Amino acid sequence: MKSKKIVILTGAGISAESGIETFRAAGGLWENHRVEDVATPEGFAKDPELVHRFYNLRRAALKTVKPNAAHVALAKLEDGLKQNGGQLTLVTQNVDDLHERGGTKEVIHMHGILTSMLCGTCEHRWEYLEDASPHLSCPKCYVKNTSRPDIVWFGEMPYAMHVIEERLSDCDLFVSIGTSGAVYPAAGFVQMASSIGKATLELNLERSQGSHFFDESRLGAAGTLVPQWVDEVLKV
Repeated sequence: MKSKKIVILTGAGISAESGIETFRAAGGLWENHRVEDVATPEGFAKDPELVHRFYNLRRAALKTVKPNAAHVALAKLEDGLKQNGGQLTLVTQNVDDLHERGGTKEVIHMHGILTSMLCGTCEHRWEYLEDASPHLSCPKCYVKNTSRPDIVWFGEMPYAMHVIEERLSDCDLFVSIGTSGAVYPAAGFVQMASSIGKATLELNLERSQGSHFFDESRLGAAGTLVPQWVDEVLKV
């Protein structure tokens, strides 16, 4: 096993195969809503009821989809690396919970997750699986009317950036799966890794905008490519 410390970044492409439409797809997640209205702090302040309704629909949609072969394979990789004294750092841009449901135990959701709420008063986070409203109260400070979806909106800083940067600097291999390479800071991870001599690999349906930064690109469906690659890693 050559690579014992692997950092993986996943994007919308890995969840698309489970039936979750991608951000940039025609008829995708944001159809009929301006991004400014449902994915910014200003939009939430202006119309919290609209924002909650929008994310309630996204949260409900999670109950209709299942993890695919790529999600399951990454859980297998996490377990295999751990058994051999290694470590998988799985970072996702996705706000669904398919990695966890696929079996991965440790996932960094840099853009937040639909199954969590965030108190705008005390910043407490808690698991929440049902419909929310502006009147929802925080279970820690009990303040009402400030709780919001635990999603990183436009203009906000992604979560756990210091942890991600530390893991990138300490890894043997950085892998990007199902990402467009257009959304920063995640799109810059490959440059960060390659600049300090880390091996880099892209697994994607088509070449990303940053494809030329990778040592190797493999093109195809994540549900096919990821299990094949994981078997390669664990057999070495």
